[in-house]
Amino acid sequence: MKTLTDTYTLTNGTKMPKIGFGTWQVPDGDIAYQSVLMALKNGYRHIDTAAAYRNEESVGRAIKDSGIPREEIFVTTKLESHIKTYEGALEGFEKSLKALDLDYVDLYIIHAPWPWSEIGKDCREGNVLAYKALEKVYAEGRAKAIGVSNFNPQDIENIIEHCDIVPMVNQIGYFIGHNQKETDEYCKAKNILVEAYSPLAIGQLLKNPDIIDMAKKYDVTPAQISIRYCIEKGTAPLPKSTHENRIIENTKVDFVIDKKDMDFLDSINDDPRKWS
Repeated sequence: MKTLTDTYTLTNGTKMPKIGFGTWQVPDGDIAYQSVLMALKNGYRHIDTAAAYRNEESVGRAIKDSGIPREEIFVTTKLESHIKTYEGALEGFEKSLKALDLDYVDLYIIHAPWPWSEIGKDCREGNVLAYKALEKVYAEGRAKAIGVSNFNPQDIENIIEHCDIVPMVNQIGYFIGHNQKETDEYCKAKNILVEAYSPLAIGQLLKNPDIIDMAKKYDVTPAQISIRYCIEKGTAPLPKSTHENRIIENTKVDFVIDKKDMDFLDSINDDPRKWS
């Protein structure tokens, strides 16, 4: 399980485990609690949640009850996407910290550059105000790293131009067939780590004939090929599951996809018909 314990180093020296456990669409209560407990029991040390997921309380309780020292677990949560004021962002952070019942988080990020109900809305000014609040909690040591999510290069340039700290992370939807090349290359040039949410394309890749064939070649599963692809691309995948067998399966990615096969997987990005 070496890949599971391998880390990326963010620009401020903070180490982040290469594979995180995602909790999007995992309902609050026993399901979220048990899922996070199972993930931690099976070696995950990077847990990703968000205020918008409405499961921070269960996630925090599982972290506490796991018996694993807090400093060994990398915890991410996110500011709700509609909050675009300085005071609102500070308040959102306090609420998340209280729900998680933690003294600090390892990564705090703005969930999106616009409210989910108004995708594409120009919130440049609000993003700067919210990010300045993130800089404050970072300066206080209550967030060990800060960043953004779903931001394109223009959104990030706005932050860099008006704020003091370059975002350390940009968490984006990233998977075979949708590797957001422009944003990925921009982030790499700025030393911003890309986190890959939905690395299995919400399960769509598991049914892809080309990926099924490639998985057979490597004697792994389509999920493992999909997660390994993200690792090979230098991103941090965030697979999620509520089933222990799949939680374990998603950690077994200690193999290398050869360049020719990576080129083929990259080509799927140029021709969506190959996986639709």
